[in-house]
Amino acid sequence: MSAFNEERVLTVHHWTDRLFSFTTTRDKSLRFSNGHFTMIGLRVNDKPLLRAYSIVSPNYEEQLEFLSIKVEDGPLTSRLQHIQVGDTIIVGRKPTGTLLIDYLLPGKRLYLLSSGTGLAPFMSIIRDPETYEKFEEVVLVHSVREVKELAYHDLLVNQLPQHELLGEQVSKQLRYYPTVTREAFQNMGRITDLIDSGKLFSDLGVPALNPVDDRIMICGSPGMLKDLKAMLEAKGFQEGNTTKPGDFVIERAFAEQ
Repeated sequence: MSAFNEERVLTVHHWTDRLFSFTTTRDKSLRFSNGHFTMIGLRVNDKPLLRAYSIVSPNYEEQLEFLSIKVEDGPLTSRLQHIQVGDTIIVGRKPTGTLLIDYLLPGKRLYLLSSGTGLAPFMSIIRDPETYEKFEEVVLVHSVREVKELAYHDLLVNQLPQHELLGEQVSKQLRYYPTVTREAFQNMGRITDLIDSGKLFSDLGVPALNPVDDRIMICGSPGMLKDLKAMLEAKGFQEGNTTKPGDFVIERAFAEQ
């Protein structure tokens, strides 16, 4: 059996000249947990050209969705950014990853800290009913350079609270905190600075981070991962993994693509 499924592109949405998302068909045999990534790509000269991508869509939806940067000379994204409806992409049959709520110890508040396309896995996690059963409050923080890069902003602010099944839980338990680093916006600054200064917590009206109540997932740039890991460990947080649950988990599968 092949390690990949061939899927058809259903929709393509270009958020900016550096950011796009797309949906595809989903093979009925594909199973994944919310927060997982899988290998996706294109066939180039009859060989698969692949990169790791988190799955944006929750695991109960019939289609798959992915969020991608555009890198002009990137081996994959220089090609992938030109896909159109009806094109074929290949999708790995074995999703995996560390951003699963099962890899966190029980807690009161779940922080999802993301930069850029690191938002992707959290879009599936915040649409998982189990997330709201395990945590009283879910705080989604998304840091980007420019306002136009706040992918899914309308979905998060306007559509999800009206969702037929999740709307009530989202309205009561989900806090969305978008922040921008290079232009004026209601929230400004890097996530590390917002935590260091305490502004994130004063804006949300919640206590500062503590390992008794808070659980954290992190996905974004390598620099952000390194800085947040050091910051959390200095506060007494223990990192979890696929074999031992902890206070925070990090996805390290991604690099510039």
